[in-house]
Amino acid sequence: MNDQPKKKILFVASECTPFIATGGLAEVIGSLSKTLAKDDSYDVRVMIPLYSDIKAKYRVLFQFIGNIYIPLAWRSQYCGVFLYEENNVKFYFIDNEYYFKRPGCYGYYDDGERFAFFSRSVMEVMNFIQFYPDIMHCHDWQAALAALYLKTKYCFRPEYQFIRSVFTIHNIEYQGKYSLDILEDLFDIPNYYRNYVEFDGCINLMKGAIEVSEKFSTVSPKYAEEIKDPYYAHGLESIIQRNEFKLCGILNGIDVDSYNPETDKALFANYNADSLEKKVICKEELQKMLNLPVKADVPMISMISRLVSHKGLDLVKAVIEDLLQEDVQIVILGTGDSEYENFFRNIASRYIGKMEAVISFNSDLARKIYSGSDMFLMPSKSEPCGLSQMIASRYATVPIVRETGGLYDSIKPEGNGGNGFTFASYNAYDMLYVIRTALECYRNKEYWNELMHRAISTDFSWDKSATEYKAMYCSVLNQ
Repeated sequence: MNDQPKKKILFVASECTPFIATGGLAEVIGSLSKTLAKDDSYDVRVMIPLYSDIKAKYRVLFQFIGNIYIPLAWRSQYCGVFLYEENNVKFYFIDNEYYFKRPGCYGYYDDGERFAFFSRSVMEVMNFIQFYPDIMHCHDWQAALAALYLKTKYCFRPEYQFIRSVFTIHNIEYQGKYSLDILEDLFDIPNYYRNYVEFDGCINLMKGAIEVSEKFSTVSPKYAEEIKDPYYAHGLESIIQRNEFKLCGILNGIDVDSYNPETDKALFANYNADSLEKKVICKEELQKMLNLPVKADVPMISMISRLVSHKGLDLVKAVIEDLLQEDVQIVILGTGDSEYENFFRNIASRYIGKMEAVISFNSDLARKIYSGSDMFLMPSKSEPCGLSQMIASRYATVPIVRETGGLYDSIKPEGNGGNGFTFASYNAYDMLYVIRTALECYRNKEYWNELMHRAISTDFSWDKSATEYKAMYCSVLNQ
């Protein structure tokens, strides 16, 4: 029997699956917390805001455990606390209808104030529930203030003095920048601490969290290297370089129970590594659904992506008509910038029977595309981690990626026994060359079958990542 006290971990984040998600951050919080909690030596808890868009089927199960008032500069704001337990994880939801009873999670003029309230609530709720974590793990700029409050407003309180903070950057592009005029009035950070957050003439919350945390991490080892470079750092390279001694990169995993071709109810047919011949059913049914000619032997290349420039869509735009001269079918699913939405709609209307562009967010269709495609294209300009290439692999759909960030760490070139196709330069014709190489390989059925096996057999579970996070937590606690 283990007599050691449990290590107490608190995740502070702005979203979490299965309750609410706008991207990969939510998947990380939901999956990593669940995986860590499988270990009996960990007490894992999560705090997120109680948005109005949180799924109703969960919301009705939340238990109201009380309310407190949160001091934030000259304000004193109501904070309700709700609890929900699942998979050995305790989830706390911070309720304030003025800040969170709105559609979606982000994009409001007062996001700075909303997440300042949330971060300050996290610190006060610890006292309310009598839970003081060993590690407070904050994610992205929306939770950065929790790390800053810990080292400024709360560092003199005895019960908070042994809490260590870790900060994870999921995307360095979004840093939480605000005018220095509102440092005390809105964020309630005394002016004598301004050196933590002051950068480039303004408040930079991500910079502040990097400075005060015991460790900070990114969601892949390659991205941890890349953000030291001005090309990727969005202006923060000097801060990253100065704090490099406490930086590490840990590759995300995916929820292999949710993304499981053997049990996924969204699929037209279920299959596993030993029954890949059933994958062709998924392809043929998808072709029917999308009004594409039903041809099992024509390679289908798919993209499921936000339609924004850093996803490499300018490369796709440059050569898509060259690619459509080949014997292929192309399927694109996603929403984003109107420039790309209109471009892909237009191309699809001109190449009926060869291309389909579905401009929507549809998770059910996404799973059908993952399982029904032969190749998955992800030519990102930058990609902190990326989950789509892992999900595609899980469904035995062979990825074609650019060697950046988590794409570099997760997909290795097939010529060296790897699980996909890769190219290094951000160049449309390098990408086209590699796609054509993949099409050539596809014609060799025996080799393609081997490639599908390599893809589906790659371990992208959270177990390996969770082990690395545990090692990071231990190194912080032993400092």
